[in-house]
Amino acid sequence: MSKTISGFSKLSKSSKIDWIVETYFSKNAEAKHIIKQYWNTNIKLQQLHDEFIENTITNYYLPFGVAPNFLINGEMYAIPMAIEESSVVAAASKAAKFWLDRGGFKTEVLSTTKIGQVHFMFHGNYNTLNTYFKIVKPKLIQATKHITKNMEKRGGGILDIELRDKTESIEGYFQLHATFETLDAMGANFINSCLEQFAKTFREEALNYDGFSENEKTIDIVMSILSNYVPDCLVRAEVSCPVKDLTENPSINPEEFAKKFIQAVRIAEIEPYRAVTHNKGIMNGIDAVVLATGNDFRAVEAGVHAYASRNGSYSSLTHAKIENDRFYFWIEIPLALGTVGGLTSLHPLVKLALELLHNPTAKELMQVVAVAGLAQNFAALRSLTTTGIQEGHMKMHLMNILNQFDATDDEKKTLIDYFKTHTATHSSVVDAIKKLRVNK
Repeated sequence: MSKTISGFSKLSKSSKIDWIVETYFSKNAEAKHIIKQYWNTNIKLQQLHDEFIENTITNYYLPFGVAPNFLINGEMYAIPMAIEESSVVAAASKAAKFWLDRGGFKTEVLSTTKIGQVHFMFHGNYNTLNTYFKIVKPKLIQATKHITKNMEKRGGGILDIELRDKTESIEGYFQLHATFETLDAMGANFINSCLEQFAKTFREEALNYDGFSENEKTIDIVMSILSNYVPDCLVRAEVSCPVKDLTENPSINPEEFAKKFIQAVRIAEIEPYRAVTHNKGIMNGIDAVVLATGNDFRAVEAGVHAYASRNGSYSSLTHAKIENDRFYFWIEIPLALGTVGGLTSLHPLVKLALELLHNPTAKELMQVVAVAGLAQNFAALRSLTTTGIQEGHMKMHLMNILNQFDATDDEKKTLIDYFKTHTATHSSVVDAIKKLRVNK
């Protein structure tokens, strides 16, 4: 049975590992070696990683790959991707190469507004509260000047504050709903600092407002926090070409392919069971770039999936159509990203990833990330509506299976050649390994 421990955070890293190994891995002689083999030999770099989070005992590595040949608004990009799933980088690269000869990707940032809210309870007269809000609103903005000064110099800051009545859902529940422009910063700390100052000023000023009764003067602040739902921080990415140019394979009729492709998108637009998997594939591309560039992929995921449900049913993030014999495929997606602050200025690989992307602004990064999602979805739908998804996926997964069985370099070469002309499934690969070893 596991033991509890007091003061774990105060132990040295070595002592933490000793306790973990003794308590949870007493039967695993390799546990300590496995943990320590991922330490970086560069002491300064390892200390940097240790200080990113709390109770660090080792590093957890993800492959860092590159998908080249992306033509975005006339400029060439090689896109960095950090992900553990096989076939994602290959699929993105293949889609990039396909559209390179067809005009590339066109992108546009539609808006960059971010949201934060002060949630509070008030059980008095709404009209009185609304009048108080109109009077105190300039004071709320003035009270944050020490926070917003530098952001305003760069062209950002607080855009507006609204009073929102949510009492139909919860008795006495109201919001201060604030909108922000944070430029190249993701802006979480900036927004939360502003919100906490709003809450403090809003509550204190209420105590001296003569329009309130004594009972109304006590405003109960529940919490002050930014929202990761950013439906007004939108970017659009699109590809298009004449329908006749829509295939590289002479055996596939481009008109029939376009029809099936659009049907596949339409199914994801109306069928949530399909839409979840459809959008998961999009997020394979998006999350990989978000992670490689030091941004918060959990926040992006939460906001994107909320956006996919904005009309009352979970639906596709991508759309397709044929108009005047031209095929169009596009995505509009909310992305709150940053290229300054946080890991972007600390993690050496993140800094390298941003340099690879020509040191983009937040708006430029939004466009690159949206393109990665669109490319990933195009590659998946092209496979699904032609050869099927498993043929390509299993060939990319082949190396993982071979590594599970500790295949030698010679065995890998032989079996990779073999499965170029044979269907790769887990069982067929295992059988081939066994047969190869028996013959030897």
